[in-house]
Amino acid sequence: MAINLQKGQKINIGLSKITVGLGWDPNEGTGFDFDLDASAIMINEDRKLLGESYFIFYNNLISPDGSLEHTGDDPDGKSSDGDDDEAIKVDMSKIDANVNEILFVVTIEDFERRKQNFGQVRNSYIRIVDNANGEEIAKYELDEDFSIETGVEFGRLYKKNGEWKFEASGIGYKADLSFFLEKYYSGEIIK
Repeated sequence: MAINLQKGQKINIGLSKITVGLGWDPNEGTGFDFDLDASAIMINEDRKLLGESYFIFYNNLISPDGSLEHTGDDPDGKSSDGDDDEAIKVDMSKIDANVNEILFVVTIEDFERRKQNFGQVRNSYIRIVDNANGEEIAKYELDEDFSIETGVEFGRLYKKNGEWKFEASGIGYKADLSFFLEKYYSGEIIK
């Protein structure tokens, strides 16, 4: 049975292969389609990106270590049919030893021109699925009203005492994809 997580709640993962599914339903009638994009940011213990290739998104689908695979962009949110809008497969056994955290963020493409924000998005969630049997083991439904935010950290995987854990984050930013790249980019390539 899946665990329904609250904001800030943490769980042990204890699995080697998972899928992080992310979903959302934009409100109708805003005049434009919503293009929400899921990304994963692989950072070290100093909270810095290992290198640009460790920023996993629609233009960089696989991490250099082969541990993360983005299943692809859903540019208008219409191809999910009630399932995850976008997903990232994670093989815990392949994660580079320098990676201490993996942040899962969702941003709204072209939000300024389209005058869009997360206040116009409902039913947002992040969930962890066991790839061995397809069972959902945990889900966090974001119920905050992000009325001005255009980028949200839904959740994060992090390593503590050699074990991977998951935390339901729900942290909003008035930001786009480049903000997250700049925030965690150290300017030096580790690999």
